[in-house]
Amino acid sequence: MNQTTNIHSDSEHEPNIDPVERAVRDIAAGRIVVVADDESRENEGDLICAARFATPGNIAFMATHGRGLICTPMSGEIAERLDLPPMCASNTDNHQTAFTVSIDHVTTSTGISARDRSVTALACIDPDAKPGDFRRPGHMFPLVARPGGVLERNGHTEATVDLARLAGLEPCGLCCEMMKADGTMMRRNDLREFAAEHGLAYITIAQLQEYRRTHEFPHTVRRVATVDLPSRYGRFTMVGYESENGGEHVALVMGKDILASIAGGESVSGPVLCRVHSQCLTGDVFGSMRCDCGPQLQEAMRRIAERGRGVVLYLSQEGRGIGLLNKLRTYELQEQGFDTLDANLELGFPADMREYSTAAAILEDLGIGSIDLMTNNPDKIEQLEQAGIVVADRVPIVIEPNEFDARYLSTKRHRMGHLIGAIAD
Repeated sequence: MNQTTNIHSDSEHEPNIDPVERAVRDIAAGRIVVVADDESRENEGDLICAARFATPGNIAFMATHGRGLICTPMSGEIAERLDLPPMCASNTDNHQTAFTVSIDHVTTSTGISARDRSVTALACIDPDAKPGDFRRPGHMFPLVARPGGVLERNGHTEATVDLARLAGLEPCGLCCEMMKADGTMMRRNDLREFAAEHGLAYITIAQLQEYRRTHEFPHTVRRVATVDLPSRYGRFTMVGYESENGGEHVALVMGKDILASIAGGESVSGPVLCRVHSQCLTGDVFGSMRCDCGPQLQEAMRRIAERGRGVVLYLSQEGRGIGLLNKLRTYELQEQGFDTLDANLELGFPADMREYSTAAAILEDLGIGSIDLMTNNPDKIEQLEQAGIVVADRVPIVIEPNEFDARYLSTKRHRMGHLIGAIAD
């Protein structure tokens, strides 16, 4: 196919279709979609299509109407197979956009025409393609997506690859930033108007994140057992749950109205003090000083007992979701100089694999719809709210650093966006 035969979405007149489902359907059909990122991030939009449909027509449309740099986001596996090293040894981009060396396919002429760029993009997804099939530098700009996609990094690189995967295509595509005729960037209203004018699907990265969380992760739980749990802080009720994937979780509950709800009474009214805590064997059980998990759990229980009402959700998400043994492997890397984030990435994991749809499902089962959340993690707040839980207030739960966890806490603050005060070195 040498040109875009139908750039307009066949589903644009279906008002009840989920916007992400429409975008995925259009990507699978070879069409271009508009994807906007967060207004507090770049506040920009990209034209996106799958690499399989990197036709001269689609590329010409991007160059004419997008006006920005046309890039080729791809999975790490494709970049590795084609031996595409990072463009820079030290990436100082504000959003850590993972450019590799630029490329042209050896059969192209100048490499810049729509046809030449089509040839290069299509060659990237050819399973028989070899590193020697490409000249370097060139006119196509590969970008390497994080393994966790938009759930790890909320960028257009990851959105492109996620949409291609959801469409059942190779994890590679094209994206092009969208500028107005005067050279300034299109913002939200501009992007919506452009999409409507050209009959293109329009979504935000936040919508794509929520779609993936809803469709890829367990979001129903089964209540298994309810028992009395006397503790040093007072008498809790422990409720055991099993999620769809076999994960085992517990809720520590205190408060007559919550217990009445569990017994089949009315849902709880008003916000409930809540801690959503990820399992940490080393910190919670053995008292490790490499993290603040154990002290946070104890402080949460103490505060709930002091108030006489609240819930701790204890989720089986060891090591931010990578499991106990992999967490120990990251500890080995940290002892070699890696920080907690880079250690995960070095092992091929996202910085944080946790999702909180299970937590929301447990709260729903307890009859709790509104919480005062004890957390320093803004992503936890965002995910719970997207899952339908009202976070009425954030209650900081900051533990004094020690000589062993100061760097860990500093990384969480500076690189992972946690709402922690200044950490002394």
